[in-house]
Amino acid sequence: MRLLDVGIGMCAAILAVGVLAGPAHAEEQDRGQDLRASGWALKDTGQTSRFRGLAAVSRSTAWVAGSKGTVLRTLDGGRSWQDVSPPGAVAEQLELRDIEAFDARRAVALSIGEGEASRVLRTEDGGATWTETFRNPDPRAFYDCLTFFDARHGLAMSDPVDGKFRILSTDDGGRHWRVLPSEGMPGALPGEAGFAASGQCLVSAGPRDVWLATGGAATARVLHSADRGRTWRVAESTVPAGDPARGVFALAFRDRTRGLAVGGDYRTGQASPRAAAVSADGGRTWRQATTPPPAYRSGAAWYPYSGGTALAVGPTGTDVTTDGGRSWRPLDAGSFDTVDCAADTGCWAAGEKGRVARLERR
Repeated sequence: MRLLDVGIGMCAAILAVGVLAGPAHAEEQDRGQDLRASGWALKDTGQTSRFRGLAAVSRSTAWVAGSKGTVLRTLDGGRSWQDVSPPGAVAEQLELRDIEAFDARRAVALSIGEGEASRVLRTEDGGATWTETFRNPDPRAFYDCLTFFDARHGLAMSDPVDGKFRILSTDDGGRHWRVLPSEGMPGALPGEAGFAASGQCLVSAGPRDVWLATGGAATARVLHSADRGRTWRVAESTVPAGDPARGVFALAFRDRTRGLAVGGDYRTGQASPRAAAVSADGGRTWRQATTPPPAYRSGAAWYPYSGGTALAVGPTGTDVTTDGGRSWRPLDAGSFDTVDCAADTGCWAAGEKGRVARLERR
């Protein structure tokens, strides 16, 4: 799905949630981590780009990537930002929709678009220099999202080519890429694609498991691979689709079994009922959230060291769950497109008009 005119490409949104299966003590722990005393603290970036790519390294370090080829990095919790944009991406005004960072110096960014507009860029020196490591040669392909299992192994996904989603693979940290054989990929539905809305249409958990979220077709689906993208199985989600603007926009998995999916209809003013779902079996089956977010949500992330706390963001606000995605409640009314949490509980959000924020105690 090519939705560049409204700022969304297609790549998915599913969010991993520790649903239905968490032990009682985990639920009790989350009563103390329900984030009621927390909220987003905006960090002035001095930019107007829309940041849909976000990588939270820690409470102090984060990367954002967005429109006009812009990449920023902070090392001091958002008090100051370094413009580390790749010069070529700025010159060509590339749409950088995803960024994955291994630490404060190493990061891989993805630009989206048809044909050669889809590229992968890599830095090893904190953005001082960038190397283009992949440029899509196929005019039929349109890459939406990327993910890494570890510092060496990663994947990127394209909307269907010849009736199947295309998977790009690296085993050297993004220095080199190859297209994986398509024999293990199920056929795509008519009109099916991914949403490049938050960098979360392709997500991984552990050393081998990866999930891909879709929309635009009659049914919004989630595909899962347990062998780093070589073979896939597919499941229907409960998130409504049936329109090019509807489906699963983001996924989040706490581990290889517990996951969340969020999405809806991205068009302003359009209702998005049943726009969240949960899985307790690695994405084989999905159950509708009993109390979903009140509107379209494009990004999601688990809160570290909690049994069932997660965040979902979108243009109309942020919602939080403390029961693994079964029920959601409003946390903040500000506009964000994507959210990510680091292992030290540093959670960041980013979106339109240069907005970046960190979750802090009020």
